[in-house]
Amino acid sequence: MTILKIGEYEIGMGETRKIDLPVAKLYTDADVHLPVYIIRGKRRGPTIFVSAAVHGDELNGIEIIRRLINLKGFKVSAGTLIAVPMVNVYGVVNQSRYMPDRRDLNRSFPGSAKGSLAARVANIFLTEIVSHCDYGIDLHTGAIHRSNLPQIRADLSDEMTLELAKVFDVPVILNSDVLDGSLREAAVKNKTKVLLYEAGEALRFDEFSIRAGIKGIVNVLRHLKMMPKRGARKRKSTQFIANHSGWVRASASGIATHLYELGDQVVKGDVLAEIGSPYGDVLGKVLAHKSGVIIGKQNIPLVQEGEAMYHIAFFSEDDEQIAEHIGNVEEALVVNTETSEELL
Repeated sequence: MTILKIGEYEIGMGETRKIDLPVAKLYTDADVHLPVYIIRGKRRGPTIFVSAAVHGDELNGIEIIRRLINLKGFKVSAGTLIAVPMVNVYGVVNQSRYMPDRRDLNRSFPGSAKGSLAARVANIFLTEIVSHCDYGIDLHTGAIHRSNLPQIRADLSDEMTLELAKVFDVPVILNSDVLDGSLREAAVKNKTKVLLYEAGEALRFDEFSIRAGIKGIVNVLRHLKMMPKRGARKRKSTQFIANHSGWVRASASGIATHLYELGDQVVKGDVLAEIGSPYGDVLGKVLAHKSGVIIGKQNIPLVQEGEAMYHIAFFSEDDEQIAEHIGNVEEALVVNTETSEELL
């Protein structure tokens, strides 16, 4: 497309624009806008959206987009990148996962122009952003007090989606069905292929998650020939695909002492945590019910019986090798990389 039209704005090829897409008003009569940053290459190519804060308390994605578009040397030479750092602006303002009407925006798609506030925001995002796109990368974190290891979730039965998931180049890829009402479900119906990046914890920045996200987006843009090729020789990447995962839950209510961390290998029967009373009595132990690698973890030490504590991914590969590789990737991105520019 020579001219890209979003709302009342028209963006030509080779142009970079920051626009405010009207959403609704606050009680105070103040306007609320969806911030959108568009970079168009001078040559034709695919259109991809990168979105963050569909859940308003998931802040890592905002920082990923902020750093990405400000990287020295970052350039889109072909196609179009549409970056939306805050989809749920209301949630970001209130540091809340939800919309003001208490609806989950990621269960409100495709939405409606005349529906609830969540439905209207979903409808605007879908019609004004996603409808233009061939691909999408939706950035998420764990919920409040829960951390996720950097991972891609996607429908791996689709060959192109699987290819992009591997190209993103985080250690863990999880085969994940689309959920009813989710952005990913609506995008798939639009024939837009979407990767969901999960990393970090709500209301917190995590440097490993941020750098892995920036690197992954750059990898995808290069693969789609939207960015100039890298000068140096590309290292061989390794990803591990999990077709299944499951949560291990608290065996009692009390104060948890965690014995394992994100990225750790666990063997069936391992004691992952002990749960004690305020007086120090051991009330229960949390056991791994199957061997795998921890990709999600509760952080708060106060637990209720039945509460989800550890998310474990199950692989056909050697779990010890996977855990070691995760540690190597984190060291390469956080310890051995001094600036974000080095991720290019």
